[in-house]
Amino acid sequence: MQRISIAAVAMIVAISLYFTLFWGYDAFRIFTSPSYGLEDVWCSQFIFDIGRLFGLGPIGLIKLAAFFGTLKLAVACICAIHIADRVRCMTRGEPNSEILEAGLILVVPITIISVGPAAWSNSVGLMREHAFQLLFAGLAVALCIVERSYLRSDASKEPVPATARRTTWFSIWRQR
Repeated sequence: MQRISIAAVAMIVAISLYFTLFWGYDAFRIFTSPSYGLEDVWCSQFIFDIGRLFGLGPIGLIKLAAFFGTLKLAVACICAIHIADRVRCMTRGEPNSEILEAGLILVVPITIISVGPAAWSNSVGLMREHAFQLLFAGLAVALCIVERSYLRSDASKEPVPATARRTTWFSIWRQR
């Protein structure tokens, strides 16, 4: 059972590192570009399609690109915080997988919104890229569930102290 836990932790950290590096790089590229990454037609195709759907002008497209860049930066930062939490847990404590799950909650809608225009334009390469991101997010959530159940099963095996078994702090529940 220990090997399953180590493998799950390694995969969770690898997926967190993937989102930290690649989504962080995308956010960096978006924010360092004078047009917020809109010059790269391959990566910003969904921005143009969403803008066309809502009738956005040039300023609206730039704001939409900055919004998605901010979301990608948030996901990258959340995943980096999760990696730092994992490093902290090597010395003591249990990991807080809710941090990663919060980042993955952002990954799923962003990826689904991004894959829609790729499907409409029959862009197989772009759809493949987004499908891998959804797959990684789903795999990380599944591994967090496996890890959490493993930690709970270990915690349930610990003996309960006698003082914790009979806590009668409310007068109605006290045994006479």
